[in-house]
This record gives sequence, C-alpha cells and structure tokens, in this order.
Amino acid sequence: MTFRVLLRFEINPGMEKGFEDTWLSIGSVITGDPGNLGQWLMRDAEEQSVYYVMSDWLDEKHFREFEHSAAHVEHRTKLHPYRRGGSMQTMLVVHELRGAAA
Repeated sequence: MTFRVLLRFEINPGMEKGFEDTWLSIGSVITGDPGNLGQWLMRDAEEQSVYYVMSDWLDEKHFREFEHSAAHVEHRTKLHPYRRGGSMQTMLVVHELRGAAA
C-alpha cells in the first residue's frame, strides 16, 4: 500500500520564486531515494505564499528511513529560510480511481 506524505509550506511573502527554485534544485534528493515513487510541488490556488508538497513512498518504513537521513536534514536546511510555518500529514492510499482523461 502506497504511503503518502503531504507537506504544507507557508512561505515568507516575496520569497515564493526562491522557494520554488530551491525546491527544484534539490528535488533529486527525494526522487533519487530507492523508496520514493514520486513527488509534486503545488501552489495554493488562493493563497500565493502557501505551497503543498506531496510525495509517495513504497511504504512508511522507507519514508521514515529517509526522514531521519542526513540527506533529508540537508534538504530541510536549504528550504528553511523560506518558511514561516507549515505542517505534515501522512496517509495510506487505500484506493485509486483514475479519470477518463488520464
């Protein structure tokens, strides 16, 4: 069962472009992990300074190993100057129904 992580980032106003650029420049830190299935950066449609990052993992064990790794600490350190707040939710994908357009 896929383990999904949803992060909410509240970015300091005016630093959105720098956050996006930094996130893209270090994205391979996560996607290069053998337990990672992919990740997505999304900006809130109504709040310009709010972003979401969703990442999918083979299972919780793989995510937790990455979460406690030195690579992840370095990743977080580079994003920290842009953040003024945020949260993390974890979940298990129970079912997936793909739309006709997919």
